Amino acid sequence: MPVIEINNVSKSFQKGETTRHVLKSINLSLEQGEFVAIVGYSGSGKTTLMNLAAGLTQPDGGTIQVNGTTAIVFQNYSLLPWFSALENVRLAVQAAFPQYSRKETTAHATKYLEMVGLGKALAKKPSQLSGGMRQRVAIARALSAEPSVLLLDEPFGALDALTRATLQQELVRIFGATGKPVTALMITNSVQEAMLLSDRIVPMTMGPQATLGPAIPVSLKKPRTIDMLHHDEDAIRTHAQIVTFLTANKSQANATTRNHIPNQIVRPLLRSQGLQPDHPQR
Repeated sequence: MPVIEINNVSKSFQKGETTRHVLKSINLSLEQGEFVAIVGYSGSGKTTLMNLAAGLTQPDGGTIQVNGTTAIVFQNYSLLPWFSALENVRLAVQAAFPQYSRKETTAHATKYLEMVGLGKALAKKPSQLSGGMRQRVAIARALSAEPSVLLLDEPFGALDALTRATLQQELVRIFGATGKPVTALMITNSVQEAMLLSDRIVPMTMGPQATLGPAIPVSLKKPRTIDMLHHDEDAIRTHAQIVTFLTANKSQANATTRNHIPNQIVRPLLRSQGLQPDHPQR
C-alpha cells in the first residue's frame, strides 16, 4: 500500500471573475522509504501541490491519501523568534510525544540539533543564527517528531549557493543517520539537488494546468556526492534527460503563449518598436 497516493488531482484559484487553473490531472504514488523529488520551474505549481499533500488546502477534484505521521520543512524556516533553537525543536517534540517529561523532551530535541550540527547553538535564538543554521533548526524540528512522511518545500531555496550545497550534503548524511525509513516528497527547481537526494525524479510541466511528466529513476548508489553527479555516466545521462524534458516543455509552453497573445497587446508592442502590425485586407 503506497504511503502517499495522489489520484487525478486538479486545483484552481478564483480571483474576482478570473479563474487561474494551476494543476490538472496530477497522479503520483510513493512507497515506504522512497525519496521522490518534483522538479519544475518557479511558478509552475509545485508549492500548490505540496500544500495539497500537506492538507493545507483542498483539491478541486481527485483524491490525496497520506498514510502516517507527517512533518514539513518550509523554505522560510518558520521558527518562533522569541524561542531558542532548543525551545523551537522541543515544542515539536512535546506535540509529537506528549507523554515525555521535560527532561526527555530536552534530551530528544538536543539529539536532533546535534544531528544537524547545532549542538553548540542550543541557546541561540533565530536572530542570532545564520540562514543556513536556521534551516538546520527547521530540519531538526521536523525530524525530531520522527515522522513517517517528510514533506520538503524547496527547503534550501532561500539560501546562497555555498550554504545550499553544504546543507544538501548534510541532508544526505542526516537521512542515513536517522536509521528509520522515512518517505520523503520534495519540490525543488534544482535538478542537481533532486539527483543528490532522490530515488525518483518527476518533472512538472509549466502552467497553467501543470501536470507531472514521466518519473525518472536515479540509479546512483547512496550516499551521493556532487562530484559523483559530475562524473558518473548514468548520472550525467539522467540529468540530461530531465533537463531535456523541462526545456522542451518550456519551449512548447512559450510557443503556445505567443500564439494566444491578444491583438490588443501585440499591436502596441509592435508600434513601440517602430513596427506596424499587419492590417486586414479591406
